[in-house]
Amino acid sequence: MDLGFAAFIAIGFAAQLIDGALGMAYGVASTTALVFIGVPPAVASANVHTAEVFTTAASGVSHAAARNIDWRLFRRLALAGSCGAVLGAFLISTIHLDAARPLISAYLFAMGVVVISKAVRPPKPPTEIRKVRLLGFVGGFADAAGGGGWGPIVVSNLIARGASPAIAVGTVNLAEFVVTVAASVAFLAALGPTFGKAALGLLIGGVIAAPLAALAAKKLPRRTMMGLVGCAICILSLVNLWQTLTA
Repeated sequence: MDLGFAAFIAIGFAAQLIDGALGMAYGVASTTALVFIGVPPAVASANVHTAEVFTTAASGVSHAAARNIDWRLFRRLALAGSCGAVLGAFLISTIHLDAARPLISAYLFAMGVVVISKAVRPPKPPTEIRKVRLLGFVGGFADAAGGGGWGPIVVSNLIARGASPAIAVGTVNLAEFVVTVAASVAFLAALGPTFGKAALGLLIGGVIAAPLAALAAKKLPRRTMMGLVGCAICILSLVNLWQTLTA
C-alpha cells in the first residue's frame, strides 16, 4: 500500500469517527485534509461526495443497529433534504454562491453557542420537533450548494429544540445517506463522473470507523455530547468564515 492511499484511508477514518459520533464534519474535515496534502479543491470535493454515499450508508446502518434512529423523523428529513440537495447541486453547478458562505458560517456559529449554552444548563425534557421538513430542505440545500452543512445545520437545530443527542445524530446520519445519494446523482448529471483513488481510500477508512462512531454516540453522556457538538460547530464555522473572508 503506497503512502498516499494510506493517507486517504486515515483521513476517511478520522473524518467518519468525528461525523458518526457528532453528526457532522465528514465533508469539511476530509476535504480540508485532502486539500492540505495537495489534492486540488475541485477534485477533493468530488471524491468526498462519492465516498460519502458509502460512508453514510455504513454509519446509518451502525446507528440503526445501536437503536439511535427515530424513524418518523428520518422519513421527514430524508425526503425534504433530498429535494433541497438536488436543487442545491444543480444551482452550484451553474451559479457561484461563495457570497452565501459567510452568512451560513455566522449562522452555524450562533447555533453552536445555543447548543453549548444548553449543555451547561440543567437538562430539560425533550419537546416536539416542529418544521422538520423545512429544516431538512434547508440542510440539504446548504450541504450541496455550500459544500457542507447537513450535519451542523440539522443536528444543531434538533438538539437545540430538545432532541436527544444520540437520536439526533443517528437519525441525521441515516437521513444523510439518502440526501447524499440525491446530491451525487444531481452532480453526476450536471458535471459528469469525477472520482478516483482518493474516494476509495476515504470509503475504506470511513466504513472501518462507522461502528466505533455509532457506539461513541450512544455511550457519551447527554451533556458531554451536546458540549462536543456545540464546540465542533463553533470551531468549524469560524474556520470556514476565516477561509471565505481571506480567500
